[in-house]
Amino acid sequence: MRRDTIAAIATPPGAGGIGVLRISGPGVPDWLTPLTGRTLKPRRAELVGFLDDNGQVIDRGIALYFPEPGSFTGEAVLELQGHGGPVVMGMLLERVLSLGARLARPGEFSERAFLNDKLDLAQAEAIADLIGSATRSAARAAVQSMEGALSRQVATLQQELVSIRVFVESAIDFPTDEIDFLGESETADQVRSVIGTVADLRARARQGRLLRDGLTLALAGRPNAGKSSLLNALSGRDSAIVTDIPGTTRDLLRERVELDGIPLHLVDTAGLRQSDDRVEQEGVRRARRAVETADHTLLMVDDSAPAGEPLDLPPGIPVTEVHNKIDLSGSPPAIEQAGEVTRVYCSVKTGAGMDLLSSHLKQVAGLQPAGEGQFIARARHLDALARVQHHLEQGLEQLEQFQAGELLAEELRLAQQQLSEITGEYSTEDLLGAIFSSFCIGK
Repeated sequence: MRRDTIAAIATPPGAGGIGVLRISGPGVPDWLTPLTGRTLKPRRAELVGFLDDNGQVIDRGIALYFPEPGSFTGEAVLELQGHGGPVVMGMLLERVLSLGARLARPGEFSERAFLNDKLDLAQAEAIADLIGSATRSAARAAVQSMEGALSRQVATLQQELVSIRVFVESAIDFPTDEIDFLGESETADQVRSVIGTVADLRARARQGRLLRDGLTLALAGRPNAGKSSLLNALSGRDSAIVTDIPGTTRDLLRERVELDGIPLHLVDTAGLRQSDDRVEQEGVRRARRAVETADHTLLMVDDSAPAGEPLDLPPGIPVTEVHNKIDLSGSPPAIEQAGEVTRVYCSVKTGAGMDLLSSHLKQVAGLQPAGEGQFIARARHLDALARVQHHLEQGLEQLEQFQAGELLAEELRLAQQQLSEITGEYSTEDLLGAIFSSFCIGK
């Protein structure tokens, strides 16, 4: 346990009705009387004066004292809730620092909670995700993670891996005993079962990451195909200038919208065409770059115009063709599959077929009904689960093709280690630093 005492203002900067100062560490019990003029009862809100070093009242508010280990951080904690003026909060912080505390780093309170086994790493990350939630669905999922929805599933997988490892390593250590797992299918079946569980957890984690990070959609196509009109329609406001003059959009225009709880990051781009205009050339270059980096591209097509030469889009990108202006072409609203490309026929102007486009976007996003145990997830969770599945598949291959028990045991060990990275049972200082440095100060 760290033996220094930290302090930070836990409320946002600026004037407000209430300001909160949080203190955590071994110095807290000795500072109760100097700061409040009295001995505070644990876990009881008391109205007190906050005193300076001369015993003068800086402010008057609520003091809450939590002795160790019954606090968020596992250390002695004092919270002072006063008036939220920046001057008075600054004076109060200076007073605490004069007693021997130091300023807390971003996320250090949560880091101490993790180090003192008050919560695991996935739960700690969920705190920051809850604070930064952009939608209600993301907030609800973050609360589920904070309460251990992801951690419990990881713990269950850990137990299953431990059971398999015990059996496999026993067979390796005692080859003369009657433990012939190599000649039986039970071990292989157990590994397959765990692989299936990991694959299911990965799918749910992808949904959780989508709730957190959203889906980036690039709107691409020829000039006047309706890209900016679609941006305005999806965002519900006139964000982009719409004219019948080709090349109106020169730069990238970004909007964020919400689709049934999923954040969509829309990127309107310049019309893709050859041009002698240097500004438009740069716009086209940026448009191609946006298409390359987006999660999905909506290729706008003017359904009322003759089909032109296919656009030279980057290879391998996921694309949906949105055939706009069916009010002019006479095509009915529809959605069809053409090989790997989905085509949606609609009219942004009249709204015909827009419900089909919305349904398709939900499918692209992988939107599923929010069920019990839905959790928030990060890219590192997905990466760790992918590596877990890889190690298990490698181990199963070694078992089935070569009866190599030692190699199976090693792959099981590596898979278990990757799972431990999610909850922080196995972690590095660099990983912890990267995670907690992104938190708010005072959290």
